[in-house]
Amino acid sequence: MKKLTTIFVSVLLAVIMTVMPAVQVTAASNNENGEQKYISELKIGVGKNASDAEKALEGYEILKDDNGNYVDLNQKAGGGTFSKGERVVYLGYKTTSSRYNAVTDLAVMSMKGGFSTEDYDYLMEQTYMKKQIIPFVEGFLATIKEYRENYNSKNAANKQRAQAIHAVLNKLTDDDCGGAGLGDLLLNETKYELGDDAYNKLADAEKNKHADILTIIAQANGKSTLMLEKLLTRAADTNENTWLDRMQKITYDDLVDETGLTPSKAKKELDKLYFDDAEKLLEKWDEFRELLLDYDHNVEVAENVDLEKANSVYEKINKLDESADNSEVAEAIVDYAELQLENADMTNRTQAAAIYDLLEGIKYLDGTLLDLFLMSKDDIEKDISVLYPIIASFSEGQRAGVEFLTIQEIFAVAITTSESYKDMDVNSIDETSVYEGVDRAIYAKGGVGLTSDARRSDAVADMMSDSESGITKTTLTLMAVTGVCAAASLVSFTTWGVTKLSATIMKNTADMFGKGISSKLIASRMKVQPDLIKVFAKAKKTGGDTFESVQNYAAQYAEKVAPRASISGTLALGCAVIAIILVGLTVYSSYQDMKNHYKVDFIPIPNYMIDEKDLIDYNSKNEMIVLKNQSAYYKAILCNRTDKDEMYGTLGEVGDLNGDVGQQWLALYAERNDLNQPILADSFKVIVNSTEIPAGYKTGIHFFGITAAENLNNPLYVWNSSAPRVYVYFKTEKAEASGTNTSDSDTSSGAEGSSFTAGYLALAGGAGLLLGAVITAVCMTVARKKKKEKSKSE
Repeated sequence: MKKLTTIFVSVLLAVIMTVMPAVQVTAASNNENGEQKYISELKIGVGKNASDAEKALEGYEILKDDNGNYVDLNQKAGGGTFSKGERVVYLGYKTTSSRYNAVTDLAVMSMKGGFSTEDYDYLMEQTYMKKQIIPFVEGFLATIKEYRENYNSKNAANKQRAQAIHAVLNKLTDDDCGGAGLGDLLLNETKYELGDDAYNKLADAEKNKHADILTIIAQANGKSTLMLEKLLTRAADTNENTWLDRMQKITYDDLVDETGLTPSKAKKELDKLYFDDAEKLLEKWDEFRELLLDYDHNVEVAENVDLEKANSVYEKINKLDESADNSEVAEAIVDYAELQLENADMTNRTQAAAIYDLLEGIKYLDGTLLDLFLMSKDDIEKDISVLYPIIASFSEGQRAGVEFLTIQEIFAVAITTSESYKDMDVNSIDETSVYEGVDRAIYAKGGVGLTSDARRSDAVADMMSDSESGITKTTLTLMAVTGVCAAASLVSFTTWGVTKLSATIMKNTADMFGKGISSKLIASRMKVQPDLIKVFAKAKKTGGDTFESVQNYAAQYAEKVAPRASISGTLALGCAVIAIILVGLTVYSSYQDMKNHYKVDFIPIPNYMIDEKDLIDYNSKNEMIVLKNQSAYYKAILCNRTDKDEMYGTLGEVGDLNGDVGQQWLALYAERNDLNQPILADSFKVIVNSTEIPAGYKTGIHFFGITAAENLNNPLYVWNSSAPRVYVYFKTEKAEASGTNTSDSDTSSGAEGSSFTAGYLALAGGAGLLLGAVITAVCMTVARKKKKEKSKSE
């Protein structure tokens, strides 16, 4: 079997310095079929009338019904005597024939729908920054410091390695430092190392020399973050020998002896020092071991590189210009993508073959280092301490970054010569910002709403329990008191009237006696008056049946009831006055209640919305971690609101489907996720005043967490509960009909992406230069090997 003994730096760095993402973006943006249209942009147009709303959406297609008429999504849902009036709300959109960056979903969130900007900010500050970013940076500073030391080292090999890494790092620029390259910036202390007090005292020009490493690690796109971590780890290790040199001289027994402890206590101490890093190494073990075991195939692949094919592909790419049609571009891109895959496979296998040769020739314990690295993962898990000598051989800076390198790359650090680094040329690679493709607005405080199933469920329950009348407890109390006073006034007036009537009857009775009418006849006529009967009875007892005796008793009775009549009259009049005053107060309070009911204190609309499940995960230790995924954030759709409008100070330009006149705002959010299918522009269908789902449709503009289309005139959001229901349905492209999605969506962001962010890195320019160098280097390696073997055989 033929073996490879040399690895060139172009091979070792090729995977990191690939230009594939830039080409993939080009392919995706040119993936046009000239027929299918997708949604590229949306806008909400609001006006006092249809003309104003239409004018606000100039340059946009406006949502229409089946009859070709523009659809008012508000449908006079403002309602109410004290409301702000009606608004016409149109939805406008633009289309594209490119699937890249097309809108893949539309969802709404109401003002009280169940989200929290405070919780998101807290999560970013406490869980993300303080518990993840800062601890990582604390450890990774050792790597950065070793890079600095090596850059200025007197050791030629270390200096050359660091300067080569410096050249690549300078291709990554920091917008916050005036576009300076990270290679230069990280030679100086970072803002975190200086501390806020010292940093804030610097002039702006001086600040631009000190990178904010926390912000870079937290916000940079995933490819840039990973490249930064990988390259700095390669530049670490200030020792004059390599970790591989040191590892050959270290055994587990040596580590135990160095502790000076008994074997059992030493094991516990060594576990504290090396176990976590050994676990990180073990996670990469199987992949590397399997590649080593495929040695024969690795050599075969390396020896059969088709250089002519590669040159042909690069020529096609370099000949592309603006005059090239879509078919030419597509063909060149497909060929280039295939070559990239072949190159990646060839690179891995060439490295593995060379490492195999190297390990086979190094004695270790009772065998060779190859025996160690061919151990199965299952066997190592039984006693992970066999990996401790490897971890112990790393410098502090290498240990801090070991999780970002494959085992192949770890070996590449040890076996790449300084001369190879000296030959590396990156001048043809264009600079790119570390924040390329990142919407940094998601890091603005108060700009992102965090929602979840629990939050939304609680919010709906609260909204359903809210009073819909708008009448306050104070007004209800006034109404009750007014009723009581009115009743008391009525009773008092009745009592006063009855008392006055009784006195009148007594006088009439006395007059009747004076006319000679008998008391029995009078009593029979007045039998409904029990008090008068008592008077008659008393008159009889005193022996008097005469006018005078009855008249005396009548006078006594009148004198007796007179105070009652006076009190009843006064009370009746007082209650009447109070009731009139209370009626006035009740009317005024009701008026104020209704005014306040229709005057809503809107809170700002978040510029972004994200579901908690798309942001939070748990690690192997069940600790909560924040996972950053740009495509999980929904961005709010803007409207035509200006600084002259009443709600501009609160809502800015973010659109409200309720036209700023509802009992809540209803914001529309759009998602652009490469992993999902885009919305078909010609599939929009509006259903008004019906709950019937149109044939062939499953979803539409929906509420977060719910797939069914949402009634945009939900009584929970609008004043007029009888307003027509409005549903906007849409379809997305079928996955099987879309072909292969050539955007960089399902590659690298997981295993290869940064631990903290997901995004894209495009090192544009010099297409084919680096991987061309890879192929050339491998061919030279194979040719040299063959010549050497031929001369030996002769």
